[in-house]
Formats: sequence, structure tokens, C-alpha cells
Amino acid sequence: MGHNSLEMLPRTLRLRGVLLDWDGTLLNSYRADAQAYLKMFRALGIDWGLEKLQRHYSPNWYNVYRAARIPRARWDEADRLWRRHYRHKEARLFPGARTVLSALQQEFVLGLVTSGSGDRVRQQLRRFKLTSRFAARIFAEDARHRKPHPAPLQLALARLHLAAEECLYIGDAPADIEMARRAGVFSVGVVGTSPVPSQLRAARPDAVIHSVAELPRLLSKLGKPT
Repeated sequence: MGHNSLEMLPRTLRLRGVLLDWDGTLLNSYRADAQAYLKMFRALGIDWGLEKLQRHYSPNWYNVYRAARIPRARWDEADRLWRRHYRHKEARLFPGARTVLSALQQEFVLGLVTSGSGDRVRQQLRRFKLTSRFAARIFAEDARHRKPHPAPLQLALARLHLAAEECLYIGDAPADIEMARRAGVFSVGVVGTSPVPSQLRAARPDAVIHSVAELPRLLSKLGKPT
């Protein structure tokens, strides 16, 4: 599919809810995220560089741990190391993200579905004064399963009292697209900010945009909420 594609989205879609990923979609966090990973790997004696991390990157960090063969008994230690190093990094919103959320909130119910921990993402939402933009906020520990399992997205739909066919989910990772598909929600892949753009395209999102700033233009081509 091409840039800003609508090939697989029904033109008659009556959209009521827009649900978004956080890291890599609204928040430009990959650099800070990756640097914290690399320092964590070094502390654990794991010979991983940026290329290996990029190849195995997942919103579910336990998948990264498995790929790096970190013993299960050391996952808590890995978590602590990552958080310690990430704390000293500064992540910023992508250009246009704040404006996009403000515009979307005028027409749609907004939800946040992230694999990020609640402690970290809540703090970032407060810092950027975005908490009130989202009628539902689902964090890593809120659902029994993590992306690409549909449980986090299904929990958001339940809290928003919306049907799957009334919603879109926007994310930058293949796991985001698979989660949306398994939940019966239309998906939008953000290829320009994805750490794995070729894998994201291969996951076959229903539509593709380069950045979240293009989202209002994409949605303007779809049916308005009833």
C-alpha cells in the first residue's frame, strides 16, 4: 500500500472512536528507549547493539528479553536497569501530535492503548498535559495479556462503550496492527516513525500514514460519526 493509503478502509465507515498507541506514534521515544536498552544489555553482559535491537524490537519488552535470551529470573533486574537509564533520557511529542489530538477530540472519542508502564506513561501524559484528551487509558499492567493479544484494545473498547467496527487503532509496530486485527478494529500504520517500517508494512495495516500529523486528513475521507 502507498503513502496515506485508504485501499482497505470502507468509505462508509461510521467512525466514533480513535484509539492510539503512545511510544513511536505520539511520543518520539525510540531513541531514548533504545539507548536505555543498550545500557541495560551492557550491564547484563549481553552483546547486543542497535541493529539486533531493531531487528527484534517489540512493544512488549518481554519479547525483546526472550530474543536476547535474558533468563526469566533476571527480568525484574532488566526492568530496573531499563527504567534507571530511561529516566535520564528526554522524549518529546512528535511534531503536530498535540494539535492532532485537539482536533480529533472535537469529533471522536479518544483512547490510549500502550504497552508502556502506567507509572511512566501517566507521568508523561501529565507533563504534556494530555491526560484529559483520552476518555480511556490502557497501560501495560491493565490487561491480562499484552500486544499483539487483543485484550488491551478490547478493554479500551469496553471502557469507551464502543463496538470494534466503530473504531480505528493507530500504531507504529507490527504488534499494533496484529492486535487491532484480532480485536476486529481497523488499523492505521505510522511508517515514518516506526523502528521497523518494512515489518510494519508487511503486517498489512488497513491504511498507512507517514506521521500522526497526517491523521486528520486521512479521517476526513471517511464517514463522519452518526
